[in-house]
Amino acid sequence: MTNDPTPAVDRPEPPFAADEAVMLTAWLEFHRATLARKCEGLTADQLRLRSVPPSSLSLLGLVRHLAEVERYWFRTVLLGEDTGPEGLYWTARHPDGDFDLLDTADAEADFATWQAQITAARAACEGLPLDTVGKRPREGREVTLRWILVHLIEEYARHNGHADLLRERVDGVTGE
Repeated sequence: MTNDPTPAVDRPEPPFAADEAVMLTAWLEFHRATLARKCEGLTADQLRLRSVPPSSLSLLGLVRHLAEVERYWFRTVLLGEDTGPEGLYWTARHPDGDFDLLDTADAEADFATWQAQITAARAACEGLPLDTVGKRPREGREVTLRWILVHLIEEYARHNGHADLLRERVDGVTGE
């Protein structure tokens, strides 16, 4: 556990002027790194600490959820990969398993899975124009890479707000 105000996680600052693809990618990287910062220095038990009942929200749950999100949007929707009928952490029996099934979760393995999904997402996007249409429609509609990037920025930004509150609950640390 650390209360050091200088985070160790490198968080790239998005440019003030750049083309659309660079800007969207930079903001997504910024938000990915923000979540990593919110989690750094905590023990597995601290990462599993829930917000307030009845919510099952925790920092580790957010990491697991965002691994699922990265996998779904980039690998399943954009690339059209068959990633199977269930998720990394959820099943038909436990649709919120990414948040709910944490009591014996391996935090180190879950962080590695999240990073692996981020790496796969980066590879999926490499060299593709923003107008690239995903190979698997969502709710019967085509989805472009541009939409996916904007959605992921929104998803991370929303959950980083949750992460701010969760981290403050764990050890009082606040910040960007």
